[in-house]
Amino acid sequence: MEKSPKIGLQGLLRPEDSIVVLIDHQPFQVANLHSHEPTMIINNTVGLAKATKIFNVPTILTTVTEERGGLIIKGIQDVFPEQKPINRTFINTWEDPAVTDIVKESGRKQLVLAGLWTEICVAMPAIQAMGEGYEVFVVTDACGSVSAEAHDMAVRRMVQVGIVPINWLAVVSEWQRDWARTETASQLGPLLFEHGGGSGVALAWELQLLATTPPQH
Repeated sequence: MEKSPKIGLQGLLRPEDSIVVLIDHQPFQVANLHSHEPTMIINNTVGLAKATKIFNVPTILTTVTEERGGLIIKGIQDVFPEQKPINRTFINTWEDPAVTDIVKESGRKQLVLAGLWTEICVAMPAIQAMGEGYEVFVVTDACGSVSAEAHDMAVRRMVQVGIVPINWLAVVSEWQRDWARTETASQLGPLLFEHGGGSGVALAWELQLLATTPPQH
C-alpha cells in the first residue's frame, strides 16, 4: 500500500519544495476580522513573509479588487518592495491563471497558503489545489475570519479533504529542520525577536544567560 505523503519525513515541509501564496491581507478584510486579534494575524503573516526570504521560498502576493478593498497591508508589502501583488476579480485565487501559472512553473508541490478570510479566500483555493495534486498547508494563525466559528468551520472543512493546518512558527521550524544549518539559523534569531512573541522573549533571555559570567564563589 502506498504511504500517505502526510506521514514520515516526507510529510514535513521542505524549503526547496515549498511555495507560499499570501491572499487578500487587505483593509476591507481586516475591518471585519473577528476570529482573532488583528494585530496577531498581521504579526504572524509578516513573520511568515520574512521567513520566506530567509529560506528562499518563492512567495506570491495577491489581492482582490484592491481599488475597493484596499492595498495589501504595508508590513507585508515592505518585505517584497519589488513585487506588485496580483490583483484579481476571482474570489477563488486558484481560478486566476496569473497566480496558478506561477505556481505551476515553479515545479513546487508543497503549497503553503495564508489569507483573509479563511472560509472563503483560503478554503476555495486550498480545496481546488488539493484536487490537483498539491500538498496543501494552511497557516491558520496567519488567517482569520468574520467570526471564530467561521474560521473553525473552515479549518475543519479543509482538514476533512486532507489539507494540513499549521502555524507560522511550525512552518519556519520545518524549513529549518536542523540548527546546524547555520546560514539560515543565524537569521532566525532576529526574526523571532521581532515576531516570535513569547518565544522571541524566551530566546533573548536564553542568549542573555549564555552571555553572562556566572558568579564566582
